[in-house]
Amino acid sequence: MSKPVNEPSETMAGKRNVRVAAVQMVSGPRVAENLIVAGQLVAEAVAQGAGLVALPEYFPIMGMSDGDKILVREADGEGPIQSWLAETAARHGIWLIGGSIPLMAMEPGKVLNSSVAYGPDGKRVARYDKIHLFGFQRGTECYNESATIEAGHEPVAFDTPFGRIGLSICYDLRFPELYRALGEVDLLVIPAAFTETTGRAHWEILLRARAIENQCYVLAIGQGGHHENGRETHGNSMLIDPWGTLLDRKLKGPGIVIGELDHAFIADTRASLPALQHRIFK
Repeated sequence: MSKPVNEPSETMAGKRNVRVAAVQMVSGPRVAENLIVAGQLVAEAVAQGAGLVALPEYFPIMGMSDGDKILVREADGEGPIQSWLAETAARHGIWLIGGSIPLMAMEPGKVLNSSVAYGPDGKRVARYDKIHLFGFQRGTECYNESATIEAGHEPVAFDTPFGRIGLSICYDLRFPELYRALGEVDLLVIPAAFTETTGRAHWEILLRARAIENQCYVLAIGQGGHHENGRETHGNSMLIDPWGTLLDRKLKGPGIVIGELDHAFIADTRASLPALQHRIFK
C-alpha cells in the first residue's frame, strides 16, 4: 500500500527507466461505455511500450449532473470500476492509475474523489483522496465541488521499481505546498477535468512550474473536449521533464501522450541546479 510521504526514496542508481503514458478522454455519463473506451486507449499505450498508464479525473463518468457520480459510487476496494482497473493492470502487466473514481464518503450524499493505483499483479498499491475542492463562479459558469465531494486529508506517494510516484488531482495543482509535502519524487501524476476557462489561462504554466520546482517529471492527464452534459474540458494532456520541457502533448479529443521517465536526466538536473538541497523552509 502507499507509504508515509516522509519516507526516503531509493537512490537513482536503484531505479530503472520506463515509458509512461497519459490516456486523454472525453467521458460521458455511462460507465460501461467509458470503460470500453478507456480499455482501448490503455491497450494502445501498452502497444507503444508503456509500463505505467494513467487515466483522467472522472474517467468512468462525467454525469449529466453533479449527483450522477453519487449513484455509481463504490465502497473502497470493491465494485465494477475498481475490478476493471485491477483486471486491466494484471492483463497488461502494467502499473495503472485510475485518475479518479467516486468512492463512498463518510458524509451522507457525498463521495470521495479518489485516485487509485494498481500494480502489474492487479493489486492496489495506493489511494489518494482529493484534498482541495474546486470552487469557481464567473457569469453563468459555476462549480462547487464541496457540495458533493468530501475532501481528503493526506498526501500520498508510493514506490515502484522505476521511482517514487506522487499523486494529486486537478485543483490540487494550484497548491504547491501539497507537492512539497510529498518529499522528493520522480514523477507527479496529475489527472484532471480542468474547465476550458481556467485551463486555457493556467493549466500549462502551473504544470511546468510543478515540474521545475520539484525537479521531477509531470504526467498530466486531462478530460479534453465537449461532453454530453454540455461541459467543455481543457484537455492538453502532457508529459513534462524536470527542466520544464514539454515532451509530448495531446490538445483535444481522446488519445495518448507517451514518453520516457529518464533517471539520468533527473539526476543531472538536480546535480547541476541543487534547488531541492537549497530549500530553507521545509
